[in-house]
Amino acid sequence: MLGKQFNWNSFFIRFAFALILVYASYNPSGYSLFQWAKESVFGETLAITPPFAMSAIVLIIGWTVYLRATLRSLGTFGLTLAFAFFAIIVWWLVDLGWLGIDSVSILTYIILFLLAAILATGMSWSHIRRRMSGQSDVDDLDE
Repeated sequence: MLGKQFNWNSFFIRFAFALILVYASYNPSGYSLFQWAKESVFGETLAITPPFAMSAIVLIIGWTVYLRATLRSLGTFGLTLAFAFFAIIVWWLVDLGWLGIDSVSILTYIILFLLAAILATGMSWSHIRRRMSGQSDVDDLDE
């Protein structure tokens, strides 16, 4: 069971789904729900189709699950620290000259990647904290 046997594979599965969720919602390539919605809703004719509606609902469900778990496990302060941590990494890469801020597209991809990392960490944090501290959450009553 995934909850009982948390390991690196468990984290990377959560991370892969977070990447799919984030990049399917928006990315600079133009192939995302954001672009699809822009064309469907704000195009010449209103063209909301069943595949569009289903895709939107599936992504909303995914965001709800990931955001709720992340907020519950990290809390507001932890989420602020996670954003600060990853923002400093981006800042450092720019400062070292490894990442140019002249390419908005590349910077957007990196920020989206880091957002997925935060979501995956939030989904995994209760397991990680239990491994590091030996303390269980109140939600772990069945263990």
